[in-house]
Amino acid sequence: QVQLVESGGGLVQPGGSLRLSCAASGSIVDIYRMAWYRQVPGKKREMVAVVTSGGSPNYADSVKGRFTISRENAKNAVYLQMNSLKPEDTGVYYCNVKTFPPPGDYWGQGTQVTVSS
Repeated sequence: QVQLVESGGGLVQPGGSLRLSCAASGSIVDIYRMAWYRQVPGKKREMVAVVTSGGSPNYADSVKGRFTISRENAKNAVYLQMNSLKPEDTGVYYCNVKTFPPPGDYWGQGTQVTVSS
């Protein structure tokens, strides 16, 4: 079993920055994919950024050029640096980790990000 602990959310003004962190612990064998998702009330959870082992990061069009995802393998951690934040970036951000082998799909508890003046 893998546990994910997220941190770094909060309230920020438009144009500001936040850095989200997610650390995985537990029975970790091989993490091949780490991602951040975002959900707002009444909408589906959407992928914001993803990074796979040996691959280049991918981003939702709405955050390209503003958000950067990075992973620190030694700590089984993934980060999301969010710059030039907009009100439409508001939502609950979830960390997601996929492992193989054995196959696993894990979610963090979510952290609230609010962009408002």
